[in-house]
Amino acid sequence: MGKHMDKHISKNPETRHLGEDVIHYREYKILLKPDRFTSKHGFVEFWKDVSKTIDKLGLKVDTDRSAFDSQVREVLFYDTPQFDLYNHHFILRKRTFYDQGWPRPSHELTFKYRDPDLKAAAAVDVRPRLGGHDEIKFKEELLLERDRLGGIRTVYSHGCVLTSPSIELDRGIEDISKAFPTLKKIDITPRTQMELVNNVAVEEVQNTMGMIHFHHHFKGKATVAIWRSRALEKSLSGEFAFQCKFDRLEEVSKESIELSEEFYKMVQLDCAEWVKLGTTKTAMVYGLGDGGRLKNRE
Repeated sequence: MGKHMDKHISKNPETRHLGEDVIHYREYKILLKPDRFTSKHGFVEFWKDVSKTIDKLGLKVDTDRSAFDSQVREVLFYDTPQFDLYNHHFILRKRTFYDQGWPRPSHELTFKYRDPDLKAAAAVDVRPRLGGHDEIKFKEELLLERDRLGGIRTVYSHGCVLTSPSIELDRGIEDISKAFPTLKKIDITPRTQMELVNNVAVEEVQNTMGMIHFHHHFKGKATVAIWRSRALEKSLSGEFAFQCKFDRLEEVSKESIELSEEFYKMVQLDCAEWVKLGTTKTAMVYGLGDGGRLKNRE
């Protein structure tokens, strides 16, 4: 077994269980070229190619009954004009779901810290000071290597997901810090204004394809999505992802972990003409326009 595997399944409590938060998700992400997704046809053709890789490895898939029915969501990122949150590894994102063209009354607010170092990610207390929270999500995210297909790099995401919190996102950083106290550690002028990043409102069109099984009850929910800038009427990026949930990673079969990683690497190569290297969806939103220079390249 390679060094990569040894790192992920270590039973050392110092590296796998830090504080109260333990990794409960492993999310595998592949960025896709947006120009191939101009209609439902793009989703159908991409899934056909992914299915060939699934068949090669003899994997079982429970295809979703509504696999080719798209869900539409609006995604908004908030930060200071100089991107102080992002440059300190934080992301503040609001997501609104739509039904038949109309926004739902509730929305989802995600506040998270991302870092390639597990200890650094685990040490950040992302809990809000709002008298409760919906869910803390601690994920290991598997991403493409920046310059070649068939590889893996890892980022750890420690986040809090809230449903319709009473927070005004376009006020000063001081107000946001009252909701998320960990932000007080960032050296920013308290009255620094928060604003919509690069004035970009993202329209996310996502299809839930189904559940991919990697044996021994280890399975991942697969999705295909495309992000578009509403203001610019420009497609930003596509993404194929599958997310596996578990109680403790140490209890997951080594065979299943290896199989999921083999699939992740193989689908990159088999679908090479679809894959986009060198960035992430969030980084693309931050990289639009003239709104500052990023230090924290994901």
